[in-house]
Amino acid sequence: MCASAAPSLPMPQFRAENDWLKLPNGWMLGEVSGVDVDRAGHIWILQRPRTLASADRAHAAPPVMEFAPDGTYLSGFGGDGPGYDWPLTEHSIAVDGEGHVWISGNFRTDPATNDDALLEFDRRGRFVRQIGGRGDGKGNADTSRVGAAADLFVDDAEHALYVADGYLNRRVIVFDTRKGRFKRMWGAFGAPPPATPTPPVRTADAPFVPETGDGPAGFNGVHGVEISRDGLVYVSDRSNQRIQVFTKEGKYLRQTFVDRNQPSPATASGIAFSADRGQRYLYVADFGNAKIVVLDRSTLAAIGVIGGRGTGAGQFSGPHLIATGKDGTLYVADVMGRRLTRLVPH
Repeated sequence: MCASAAPSLPMPQFRAENDWLKLPNGWMLGEVSGVDVDRAGHIWILQRPRTLASADRAHAAPPVMEFAPDGTYLSGFGGDGPGYDWPLTEHSIAVDGEGHVWISGNFRTDPATNDDALLEFDRRGRFVRQIGGRGDGKGNADTSRVGAAADLFVDDAEHALYVADGYLNRRVIVFDTRKGRFKRMWGAFGAPPPATPTPPVRTADAPFVPETGDGPAGFNGVHGVEISRDGLVYVSDRSNQRIQVFTKEGKYLRQTFVDRNQPSPATASGIAFSADRGQRYLYVADFGNAKIVVLDRSTLAAIGVIGGRGTGAGQFSGPHLIATGKDGTLYVADVMGRRLTRLVPH
């Protein structure tokens, strides 16, 4: 079933700010891939130092950084170390209720070195746990590791880590955060993940024939996962240009399409909710078309868009993963723009 009801909410208004982070020591950012906000309202970002030009790498900021709400730098860590497989391409970050930081990577060009691990650190950067390992992933049936996972969400009440395992696999997979053990997994429409490998990549140069109806039976690029306060699991299926909604057990409930059949086939990327008690607004980063789509969460109908392609305030190069602060500020990891944009409500 596709959502088609009209939105009942007004379009929220924001003030965009690009250069608000206060980086010390002349540090530089590479591609900014992930962002999360912890219980104290501190902003955590994940960035890719290896994407800096070789001449700039001596000035690279740490991969993981914590900032105060005003943009003041607080702490940072990350990179190779003993006992764990730091990702070759940093992708997503999630901070749980204890302040532990979870990291995923999405390097996927060499089976022997693919980022098939999930990492847990305490807030000071001390290593706690690794789920999986570098390379040797066994596909959608593998319950011990992921395949270049895209996004992470920690459900503190359930002690569960929800993973959008969508670069090499086609599923949502859930692990116990206390033991690292597999709990459950599912594919599109709540079906078991398919045995076949990841489908062909949709590209703007060779897009699929315009689609109608409910879309493909399987995921194609599971890129974002978030859980609302009322216990619903929202999953972005990026290359199928849609959001699907499930129970925590993986029962399919409904879906909506995000900029379906637009010029870029890679639309629904990161997901975040508004900060009001009912989380009335659903924000979706349309990565390929460089904007944020605002939905009425109750109807899944589109209300409007924020941004567009460009380098100015309120414009994006590649809005990737997003997060919302307690005050309703929306933080956008603009991966190709190499910055964290904040959208302040007004």
